[in-house]
Amino acid sequence: MPVIADSDRDLLLSRIRDVPDWPEPGVVFKDITPLLRDPAAFDTAVELLGAVGGEDVDVVVGIEARGFILGAPVAHRLGAGFVPIRKQGKLPWETTAASYALEYGEATIEVHVDAFQRGERVLIVDDVLATGGTVRATVDLVRGAGADVVGVGILMELGFLGGRAKLPDVNLQSLLLV
Repeated sequence: MPVIADSDRDLLLSRIRDVPDWPEPGVVFKDITPLLRDPAAFDTAVELLGAVGGEDVDVVVGIEARGFILGAPVAHRLGAGFVPIRKQGKLPWETTAASYALEYGEATIEVHVDAFQRGERVLIVDDVLATGGTVRATVDLVRGAGADVVGVGILMELGFLGGRAKLPDVNLQSLLLV
């Protein structure tokens, strides 16, 4: 995990709301809308996530859907392009896809076939790392296009779910371990 000032960590944590039993009983949803509503907290998250990839990032990837909200301002701050990774069937042009296992079934994400150029330096941004399947599939899509993943910046890592274990080959940095 990156070194984060205690004041920044406290600010971010204070703006993340736990919503018990949503979307189903037994799940505690981590709601980031209070963080997004607070300009200081939002700016802090964007700044810290942008630092994960270093100074030479060509493209920032945001994973649907909250990764879009965080990734686009990170790209803007870095002077980089932005590429959305979408759920299957949401992109209007030719795509490449990667599937991954869920607790019950499988999911697929897609990106346009021309989203990356060989050798581009890509920073992947998302809000939560849970079991790691979505991020693993995203890394595989980016690398499959010939681009280099320079880092994965995550706002919150749910460490008890073990998602980090699926990503031993990437520079994964989570701002918060919850």
